[in-house]
Amino acid sequence: MGKTAEEPKPTVVEGEEAQRIKRELLGIGDRRKHHTREATRLKSHAKEPDTHHRLYRFRFYPTEEQAEQLGRTFGACRWVYNEGLALRSGAWEQHRVNVGFAETCRALTGWKRAEETAWLRDVSSTVLQQSLRHLDQAYGRFFKGEARYPKRKKKGRSRDAATYVRTGFKWVEDPERPGTGLITLAKQSQPLDIRWSRALPVGVVPVRLSVTRDRAGRYFVSTLVEERIVPLPPVFVSGSREPKAVGVDVGLASLVTLDDGTKLDHPRLLKRYAEKLARLQRELHRKVKGSRNRGKVRQKIARLYALIGDVRRDMLDQLTTRLVHENQVLVVEDLSVVTLMRAGRGKGRQRKAKLNQAIMDASWGELLRHLRYKASGTAGRWWSSIVSFPRPGGARPVM
Repeated sequence: MGKTAEEPKPTVVEGEEAQRIKRELLGIGDRRKHHTREATRLKSHAKEPDTHHRLYRFRFYPTEEQAEQLGRTFGACRWVYNEGLALRSGAWEQHRVNVGFAETCRALTGWKRAEETAWLRDVSSTVLQQSLRHLDQAYGRFFKGEARYPKRKKKGRSRDAATYVRTGFKWVEDPERPGTGLITLAKQSQPLDIRWSRALPVGVVPVRLSVTRDRAGRYFVSTLVEERIVPLPPVFVSGSREPKAVGVDVGLASLVTLDDGTKLDHPRLLKRYAEKLARLQRELHRKVKGSRNRGKVRQKIARLYALIGDVRRDMLDQLTTRLVHENQVLVVEDLSVVTLMRAGRGKGRQRKAKLNQAIMDASWGELLRHLRYKASGTAGRWWSSIVSFPRPGGARPVM
């Protein structure tokens, strides 16, 4: 048998040679002076004392023209993310050259000028740059050991989302209904038809917007605002001046068990809708792949999962709000939900799979996340999960 040809090893280049390779990858000629600079991070708006950033999420109903434009925006963001990932991966695999956020932004300019990708001009440049910034943040998490290597985004599987910075949208507050108003996105002529379920803090201007479309076909806009923290009144034990403290233990038989023996059950939504989900899954399996009927069944399944998520989110919001408002100190076990939901091995795989499904239905991680941000947002401070120093009128410490 003949010897198989060995794959050529990548050559490590540095200095002027590395800069020349970067210019070739980005399509910049040798005669053009190439200035190198470090990748700039997203500018963090300086917060005033006793303020914090908060996200408000609203549903909106786009017109046909807006939906078509948003569809192009989602596709362009996904394409730019994938091309940026391919550019950075190829530069490192072939030449061991690091390509950062600044270089991918220069490549974006070349993509928009090219004839075959001229359709990128129909999308706001700030939105495309934010897609590259998300890629840079994904690399940052990978280098820190917090996540795996970034993957390509696939149509129909990845979430449709677009981020607009302050220069990418127009905000006009309604004088008759303070806290609400008109939001017009870049490359659009009409404001969004938003259902204001609650008002924003009066007088604030959204710092950033995120427009998303879930698998059920619903559109949402998330507004990031800077608002002043209003401390909650202190809560004391009845008949004394001691801060009221409560221990919270999460479980499966009961979602939450307090230290006084009070048990709060959860609706077990996956179990409640298990039969309907199974019927729709069987119906989906019988449909021809790529057919319209298969798409309709997938839409029904997505809407059912959206219903389950909405009910679960509302239940957790009410529960955590009640715990934060009725107690001065919250004592919660610091659980690593990701570690608990690792796949099982050997004979106990099926039993472990059922346990993981029950934990997912209980949403322990989401429950702890709600408690964390609501407790820290009552007075702008956050205490460690190990040591807590309760203070009358202060934040709700979580131990």
